[in-house]
Amino acid sequence: MSEDAGGRIFFSNIKRSLEVEDEIVLISVGVDIGSSTSHLVFSRLVMERLDNRYIVSERTILHESDVMLTPYAENQTIDADRLGQFIYSQYEEAGITSDKIDTGALILTGVAVRRSNARAIADLFAKEAGKFVSVSAGDALETTLAAFGSGAAALSIRTGQTVMNIDMGGGTTKFAVCRHGQVVDITALDVGARIVSFDDHGLVNRIEEAAKQLAHEAHVDLVLGEPLSDGDRLKLVQLMAQRVLQVGHHLPSASLPQEVIALLRLDSMEYIHPPKILTFSGGVSEYIYDKQVNSFNDLGPDLAREVKRLVLEQWPSVELLEPMQGIRATVVGASQYTVQVSGSTIFVEPKETLPLRNIAVIAPELSLTSEILDPQVIAQAIRKSLRRLDLQDGEAVVAMFYEWGGSASYARLDAFCQGVQLGMDVLISKNQPVVLVGEADCAGLIGIHCQQERHFGVPVISVDGVTLTELDYVDIGAMLETSGAVPVVIKSLVFPSSSGLGKSGYSLEGSGNASK
Repeated sequence: MSEDAGGRIFFSNIKRSLEVEDEIVLISVGVDIGSSTSHLVFSRLVMERLDNRYIVSERTILHESDVMLTPYAENQTIDADRLGQFIYSQYEEAGITSDKIDTGALILTGVAVRRSNARAIADLFAKEAGKFVSVSAGDALETTLAAFGSGAAALSIRTGQTVMNIDMGGGTTKFAVCRHGQVVDITALDVGARIVSFDDHGLVNRIEEAAKQLAHEAHVDLVLGEPLSDGDRLKLVQLMAQRVLQVGHHLPSASLPQEVIALLRLDSMEYIHPPKILTFSGGVSEYIYDKQVNSFNDLGPDLAREVKRLVLEQWPSVELLEPMQGIRATVVGASQYTVQVSGSTIFVEPKETLPLRNIAVIAPELSLTSEILDPQVIAQAIRKSLRRLDLQDGEAVVAMFYEWGGSASYARLDAFCQGVQLGMDVLISKNQPVVLVGEADCAGLIGIHCQQERHFGVPVISVDGVTLTELDYVDIGAMLETSGAVPVVIKSLVFPSSSGLGKSGYSLEGSGNASK
């Protein structure tokens, strides 16, 4: 620490004042590229310091973009050029340039994430849409964001009741159970309004894998280039609505039919508190709450009507309420709920190392409460974690999460840092930055010790006030000029390896809890 002439205390490494960093203002963008629609939301976040971490205290939507039908090329990949033009035009309309964006998330959802060029589009917009925009994809993340963005999580606080939000989009339906402001259970189903779509003449022009299974069960012939009769259309949407109710209404003690399990994209829910309140979000919800009357050449209006009918008939114990956000729930959640900020006592050297994206997280089993710490034990636990996640070759940057306990004496700090140096020796030998993330308010001391006492010889990023778990992936943004803090986005990175049904089509690159 050093003292300014006025007597104020600053952190020695970056000359930050506690008095001016109690509040941080961020500009955030959420970009949702979905099966049916794509849109953006720009938000202003006010984050206040609470103990050793920052929490979002105020959220203001600055600009909601137009809603665009997601453009597809002839080969059913996403049309990146048209999508890019739309996104950039919305930046202009909002009057916000990419260099003004502090954080945010780009989410590819539903069937859109299963297109062969989904990863390329995600990487493209991560680089172009702002200096720190997180690329995220996956059913778990989308479900959680929709629960927060729709207002279902907040509703569970206000009412004191268990709330279920069902987010129905073009490719998938997501279920989230909320209690006391937290998402306590989730699942996702391969049912959506656009698993079958039609051209302007009423001829079928797209059939997703889930639609093939459902059509087979309903004894409906789905043929590209052919019309779908009113009777077959009704049979198909009735079965789809039935599958939605089976998943949302089932109890943990009962097993779901195999044909329903085949459509699940996540494990079935195991919540023990049946919801008292039900809300719907996503594009289909616009029809459920009579906000949309136009048809977009898909099953949306029919599916909404059947789902609402079944809810009222078969689920009398729940109260159907309208959420704060419907079609924009996921993108609002992406814009407002994906960021933690670390700034209490961070250490970043050199500062040009940031931003870093898509950092795999390890969380070695460490006991850091003993008065005497053993560097060899710490190193062994770190190496074990690296091997478990196949990261031991040192080819990628790794973030290590730890839970500090006890005093921050020189001897304990030295033993911990020595253990880190030994455990991450392969990464250090390959000149990878050492990234340390903890909850306790001692990241600055640990970072300084790594550099000045242990002479790691590579960039060191040490941040605190953030909670991670193994298999998370994180982005750490550039240091905010106004406060010296850094934004940290925790995300899941799940891209499907195929367009197949259910969980079988997914390859796990990282699975995180975005509600942190």
